[in-house]
Formats: sequence, structure tokens, C-alpha cells
Amino acid sequence: MFFGVSHLDVPVQSLVRALSFYEGTLGFPRRKAGEGWVDLDAGSVVLRLVEVLHPEYRPTLRVQVRDVAAAAKALVEVGARLVQEPVRTPELELVASLRDPDDNQVVVWRDLTEDEYDFVPELPTSTRWGVEAEVLLKGLLQHVPALFRGLARRKVTKLVEELAGETADRIVTSELVVRGYILSSAKITRYRLHAPLLAHGYDPERYRADFEG
Repeated sequence: MFFGVSHLDVPVQSLVRALSFYEGTLGFPRRKAGEGWVDLDAGSVVLRLVEVLHPEYRPTLRVQVRDVAAAAKALVEVGARLVQEPVRTPELELVASLRDPDDNQVVVWRDLTEDEYDFVPELPTSTRWGVEAEVLLKGLLQHVPALFRGLARRKVTKLVEELAGETADRIVTSELVVRGYILSSAKITRYRLHAPLLAHGYDPERYRADFEG
């Protein structure tokens, strides 16, 4: 019955001015137009700019960007008013709030990377871990690029716990963490793990079988 949200109506007092802002600066291409309105392709939804003399409501548009500060500065330069400087939120986002020339709210935002967190995420464990083992894996994961760290955290934790399941006491130890850390990586790139292991006091030569396995 329902096919999803197709459009978001944005009331503006001047289509020419609004198009300069949304089409010209934000880069949303025009799809079609009619008397007093223009549709712009905003990626995940169509923005319908509707020219009205007295807007009755003010929508909030959240626009994802690569660089929040640079995006906010670019919008201010074409007539937006900065309401809130870039700030980190409890949802682990970096956001800045502005008002477009028609006073509609525009929030530019991006997700924080793990390198920007003020905490180290917990491991998705489902069995018993020794304290030293958990600390070790968290440390080793810091050597993984932030973009891929979440995936690596899940993958390594799962493999380490599988290795622990093959032991008598089924407890994750530091030794199992090192083995799982190695085995979870593609064989062709395992040489990159030498430096992190040495940094944490583990000689890669001791695990030659895992590197070659």
C-alpha cells in the first residue's frame, strides 16, 4: 500500500534564491519543475522547493558531508546563517546547524571515526575472556584503520572465541588472541601484523605456523 517517502516539501519565498543555494551550492540536480515548484534530486529523497509567500512551517534538512566545518563555511558564504558551530553529539556524530536564506534549518553532519571517540568500544564477546586478553585485542585493533576497525573487531572476536571453544576450559587467553588476530587476516597481508605484535611484546616468529597456515 505504501511505497515510502518520495519527496520532502521545502517552502521558500524565492525559487531563484533557493535554487542558487540547493542546486548551485549543495549540488542537488534538478529533476523537473512546474508552476511555483522545482524538484531536486537529493540522493535519498527528492526535495520539492515550493514557492510560497508566507511559509507555515520550517523543515529541518540533514545533509551528510565529508568535512562538516568546510561545508558549514561554504554555506555561510552563499547566504546561510550559522546557528551552531560543529559539535560532537552523544550519537557519535559531528554536526553543525545553519539556517538557509529562507530560514529553514540545515544540519550538516558526519559520523565520527573511532579515532575520534573518547572511549574504546567494547568487544562483542559471548564467552569468558581473561582481562589481559581483552586488553591485548583492544590494543591490537588500534593498529587497524578506523574505517575497517568495527568489522575487524567482530571478525577477530568471533575467530578467537572459536579457538577458545576448542580448548578444555573455553577461556580466551592472550595466546589465543594473537593466533586469532593473525588467522583472521588474509594470508597475503599478514606481514603487516608483524609491527603491531612486536609493539605489544609478541615475537611473530613464535607464530610462524599461523602466519603460513
